Amino acid sequence: MESDYLSLIRYHQGWMSEALKLAQIAGDAGEVPVGCIIVNSQGDLIGQGENRKQRDQDPTAHAEIIAIRSAARTLQNWHLDQCTLYVTLEPCSMCAGAIIHARLQTLVYAVDDPKTGAIRTVINIPGSPASNHRLRVIGGILESASREQLQSWFVSQRSQKTQKSAYESNGNELIDTK
Repeated sequence: MESDYLSLIRYHQGWMSEALKLAQIAGDAGEVPVGCIIVNSQGDLIGQGENRKQRDQDPTAHAEIIAIRSAARTLQNWHLDQCTLYVTLEPCSMCAGAIIHARLQTLVYAVDDPKTGAIRTVINIPGSPASNHRLRVIGGILESASREQLQSWFVSQRSQKTQKSAYESNGNELIDTK
């Protein structure tokens, strides 16, 4: 018989797999591949989002912000206090603030962000004395899959920039035919 702990880990992995699918959609669209899912206490999907900063030309269009807005519309309530947010990368300070303000019960993320992580890696916004809400945080769910997805995307982006730069340095001009 599977322990309650293993059952819970598998549950979190299932939802994180869905967030990884959204991250892939973002990456395929030229965005940093981050996906986010919000689930209510009954285990129903109530919000989702993927990074859309480039597509929307909106610096706040992070996966978490889009998912929080979606969940609030679904519930017709900005209080998400019985909900769990799953995201493939540790939230930045803006998203950590939104998570606190939405009163989410639990945050589950895949991989730490050593540059802008605001949950526990660079700073700890939820644990700050200035934070008016405490939430449960679980990190490392499908960490390897998320890390590989992010690293592969960044390698691909650098390769494309190098090819573009080499092409242009030979006196060629890129023409967008879209």
